[in-house]
Amino acid sequence: MDRRHFIVSSAAALAASSSVFGAPSDTVRVAVVGSGGRGRNHLESLPKVPNVEVVAVCDVDDSHANQGAGMIEKSTGKRPQTYSDVRKLLEDKSIDAITIATPNHWHTLATIWACQHGKDVYVEKPCSYNMFESRQIVAAARKYDRIVQHGSQIRSSVAVQEAMQKMREGLIGDIYLARGLCYKWRDTIGHTPVSQVPPGVDYDLWTGPAPKHEFTKNRFHYNWHWFWDYGNGDLGNQGIHQVDVARWGLGVKYPVKVTAIGGHFMFDDDQETPNTLNCTYEFNEGGRHRMMEFEVRHWMSNGEASVPGIGNLFYGSKGFLAVDSYTSYKTWMGRERTPGPEKKEGGDHFANFIETVRSRKREDLHAEVEEGAISCTLVHLANVSYRVGRTLHFDANTYTVTNDAEANRMFTRMYRKPFVVPEKV
Repeated sequence: MDRRHFIVSSAAALAASSSVFGAPSDTVRVAVVGSGGRGRNHLESLPKVPNVEVVAVCDVDDSHANQGAGMIEKSTGKRPQTYSDVRKLLEDKSIDAITIATPNHWHTLATIWACQHGKDVYVEKPCSYNMFESRQIVAAARKYDRIVQHGSQIRSSVAVQEAMQKMREGLIGDIYLARGLCYKWRDTIGHTPVSQVPPGVDYDLWTGPAPKHEFTKNRFHYNWHWFWDYGNGDLGNQGIHQVDVARWGLGVKYPVKVTAIGGHFMFDDDQETPNTLNCTYEFNEGGRHRMMEFEVRHWMSNGEASVPGIGNLFYGSKGFLAVDSYTSYKTWMGRERTPGPEKKEGGDHFANFIETVRSRKREDLHAEVEEGAISCTLVHLANVSYRVGRTLHFDANTYTVTNDAEANRMFTRMYRKPFVVPEKV
C-alpha cells in the first residue's frame, strides 16, 4: 500500500473496526493458525509484543486448539476464540493478521486465502511447498497489497545483520563459497500401522491439498516432515533457515545449476525423505560465479569452525566467517586465521512483523515473503534433483529446468479439491 492510498483509506478503516490501519496505538488483533510445535512459539512470543492481542487460535486438532487457547488465557487473562477451519476464522473482519504454523503443504494456500480476506500474514518456513507455490504466494501478497513476513527469524538477528553488512563492506574479501550446515540429531521414526483418526481431529481438513491417505501416527504430528506429500525433509525444515542465510550472504537469487545426492541411511522406518543429503548450487549473476554447498546429516557428526551443528560458513579472499545458528557470528582473518570481529545478539521477528503491519512499508520487513520464496526455491530444486537423480540446469527467466520435462512436472502437484492453490490468485 502506498502512502496516498494509506491516508485515503485509514479513515474508512477506523470507522469500520479497530483495525491496525488506524492510529499506531491501536491494538493489533492476531490469530494463530496451527498451535502445535512451532505454533507454540507463536503463542508464547506474540503476547510479549506491545499492543498485540491474540484473539483466536485455529487447529484441526481440537486438543491443540484448546491447549493453545489455554496458553494465551494463562499469559494474558483472556481466552481467545477457537476454530478448526481457517476459512471460518478468516470471515472475522476484526482480525487484522494471522500467523501460520501449519504443516508445509498448507502454508501457501492459507496465506493466499488470508491475503484475499485482507489479512496480513506471518507464515512459517518454508512459505511454499513447491516451486509453483513460491510464485503464487508472492503474487497474492502483491495483488492484495498485504504485509507478509516469512518465518526466517535469523534475518532479525542484530548480530547476523551486522555480519551481512560487514561482508558487503569487504571484511572477508571476495566471497567465493557459502556453506549451510544442518547436522541435527534425528532418531528413527519407526513404523506405525494404519489406525483410527484421534477424537477431535479433522483429518480431511488436515490433509487439505495433499492426496488422501489412511491415517497413521507417523503421517501426523511433526513426523509429516518426512513424507513427500506434506513436507520437504530436513532441508526444508531446519535447513531452510541456513539456505536463506547462505543466499543472503552471497547476495544471489537463483542458481543456474543444482545437484543433490544422498539417501535415507541407517534406519528401516517410514521416512520417505533423505536423512543424509549433499547439495551444491552454482550461481552466475552479473558475470560473477559463486558456489553454495548444503549438507544434511541426521546422526553423529563433528561440527565445523565454531558451528557445532547448525549454521553457516562463508569463505572469502581475506578470511572466513561463521554464523552459529541464530544469534552470533565470528570471523578469522588471513592465512594465520587471526580472530576478527564477532558479535552475539538476537532480535524479535514477530515485533518486526507487527511494526510493519503498522507502518504499511513492505521494505521494513526483515524477511519479506519474496525473499523467503526465493530461498525456498533452492530447497525445492535440490529436492527435485535428488528425486530425479541428476543435475538440474535452471533458467530463472523461464522458471524451468532446461530440457527436463520430468523435473518440471515436479514444480507443482495435483491439488485435492477444494484445497487448490489457484493459477490466478
